[in-house]
Amino acid sequence: MWDPTQYGRYADERSRPFFDLIARVRAEKPRRVADLGCGSGELTATLAERWPDAVVTGLDSSEAMIAKAVAANPGVEFAVADLRDWQPEPDTDVVVSSAVFQWVPGHRELLVDWAERLPAGAWLAFQVPGNFAAPSHEAIRRVCASPRWTVVADVPRPDPVSSPAEYLDLLTACGLDVEAWETTYLHVLPGDDPVLEWVKGTALRPILDRLPDPEERAAFLADLGARLREAYPRKPYGTVFPFRRVFVVARKP
Repeated sequence: MWDPTQYGRYADERSRPFFDLIARVRAEKPRRVADLGCGSGELTATLAERWPDAVVTGLDSSEAMIAKAVAANPGVEFAVADLRDWQPEPDTDVVVSSAVFQWVPGHRELLVDWAERLPAGAWLAFQVPGNFAAPSHEAIRRVCASPRWTVVADVPRPDPVSSPAEYLDLLTACGLDVEAWETTYLHVLPGDDPVLEWVKGTALRPILDRLPDPEERAAFLADLGARLREAYPRKPYGTVFPFRRVFVVARKP
């Protein structure tokens, strides 16, 4: 299950890619805006502020996230939805998704389908984490593959996202004008075991769901925490956590 509190622990660091993405969307007066995988809704609310005349809707598969979004952001539409079943309305002029498609099997096919359905002039903008080869994920894979943790050995997935060039090819073939790039953020995280706390809110979620026993979960986190401290040593000013992200902003002519 998604834990809004744990996920929001590094809200500033997680929100920066969203704003870097949206800055490249030059829609002036969209009729309808969809935020796919809106989480707890704070960033969706900024879309409503930017485009006050648009119908802005946030969609997420987590009931806990949507409940928090509805409570905290009156005036913005939110709904629980599986993105694999979602289709844009005919007047959808902006589709935004931040750090979601890595969780959606077949998202490349969905992008092609949405590109076909969006009206002329519409924008499709998304970013996904591109850090699946990073030491953090390598540590997760190694711990899951150890003899003690066979119950979660099958959870880590191969890299579920594409490169900027692959997304460029995919959406250009759909007739869209595409801008694609990547950025590596150097997050300086405070506190003890900050990288562990970061991945607890995202990458570790399906693994921890397999470990409902508190003692087993604590033992797994201890094993992983030791590897992460070695991979990301603490410095006098904090722990540096490099995080690569892939960005795509496309417009339908």
